[in-house]
Amino acid sequence: MEFRCSNQPLADGACDALGLGLFSNHWQEQLKGLAPAVASTATALLQQREFKAKPGELISLTLPGEHPALLLVAGLGEPENFDGFALRTAAAQLSKASLGSGCKQLGLALPLEGLAPSEAIAALVQGSRLALFKDERFRSAPEPRQEPDVCWLLGVNPEQQGELEHQQAICAGVELARELVGGPPNLVNALSLEATARSLAQEFDLELTVLDEQGCREKGMGAFLAVAQGACVPPRFIHLVIPAQGPALRRVVLIGKGLSFDSGGYNLKTGGSQIELMKFDMGGCGAVLGAARSLASLRPEGLEIHVISATTENMVSAEAIHPGAIITASNGKTIEINNTDAEGRLTLADALVYASALKPDAIVDLATLTGACVVALGDEIAGLWSANDQLADQLIEAGRAAGEPLWRMPLQKSYKDGLKSGLADMKNTGPRPGGAITAALFLQEFVDGQIPWAHLDIAGPVWNEKGKGPDPSGATGFGVRLLVNWCKAIAAGAKEELSLE
Repeated sequence: MEFRCSNQPLADGACDALGLGLFSNHWQEQLKGLAPAVASTATALLQQREFKAKPGELISLTLPGEHPALLLVAGLGEPENFDGFALRTAAAQLSKASLGSGCKQLGLALPLEGLAPSEAIAALVQGSRLALFKDERFRSAPEPRQEPDVCWLLGVNPEQQGELEHQQAICAGVELARELVGGPPNLVNALSLEATARSLAQEFDLELTVLDEQGCREKGMGAFLAVAQGACVPPRFIHLVIPAQGPALRRVVLIGKGLSFDSGGYNLKTGGSQIELMKFDMGGCGAVLGAARSLASLRPEGLEIHVISATTENMVSAEAIHPGAIITASNGKTIEINNTDAEGRLTLADALVYASALKPDAIVDLATLTGACVVALGDEIAGLWSANDQLADQLIEAGRAAGEPLWRMPLQKSYKDGLKSGLADMKNTGPRPGGAITAALFLQEFVDGQIPWAHLDIAGPVWNEKGKGPDPSGATGFGVRLLVNWCKAIAAGAKEELSLE
């Protein structure tokens, strides 16, 4: 679906279908912007159906002989509660309602006041396009889908057309992440993720380094290889670089946990543990590769971006790591394995050591790391751990603008006692209470303390089980949009500092 801008009045619109968002306190007044005959008929029909304009309320009106012939009306509730996420949700709702209607030109007329133009356009484009995403790759006969050819964003200045292309690039990254995270584990594995990285490198002229098992062994990555030793598919350590446009003023590293399937190892996942969904345990890898796809297209000026994922699977086999084993990470720290189902932090440990050696200005890792974070924050909010206030604030704002909320959690130093081992430097898990916190504290041991670092636990929002909100059910691609927003902000800040100098 193509997106275009138009600031023409509603009454002059040339769309055969129009999606309207109406507030509950004055929706009759809002309809007066339509052609008089359309406004009169729509008002009567909505009153007949007892339309209240409550959030989530949607009514479809067919108006034979009128233009538009189809009117889709979404309730927005009270104006004071309407924000960027509500705008994104309404755009998604109206776009989904247009499917199968036969309309070729869909117009979206939603209130944009109070939002920056770029944020409003992001909500409209992302809400509309991503709501229509459906993965049909694995069906023998894909279901036919009739969607509009063009979506007009009414009330948006045509001069903003370039911003639409920008948002399309972001959507492409989210869709890539959804395909990777939602793909079956017999097809999405370390080798296919390597192939995806190679494809991105070739398409966008990026730098790519891939370490096989021997290469990882030469780097001393004993933590990562301990997880990989039980895998049927050989591991791959992926390092993708998006060179800066112009002089590199800042360097950042994005790390994604890349477990293509997590059986739990010898601490095998049992009934109720969602083992059938453990294909999404590479949600962090999917997010950073999706972000790489978007950022490679956008190329924020002055920013060098490194994308890293240690990819493998956590399986049960004769070679798999035993509970009670002691391993050595690439920074020399020894780890007693008291739970083989806490494997993601082991792969991230060596990735964080590798990233620290790049001497970046910041490191952000994303991981479907703990069920404890889901218990704490549910399935809509990701946890954020960072000792750096500025980095934490930047990420929270990036997530807010993206509709991908974060909640900052504590790095409680006293909880490190739960990671003490009688034999090694540390254990890989602590007590059950505060499990998401001790996981973050574990990761912190592998980061250069001079480098700003943040850990995002995305175990909850990586998957949309019931299709609630603006996203369809299944993989959400959570993290792509907030990472793109954050990288753009870092690039803009570096450029501003340079101009001040």
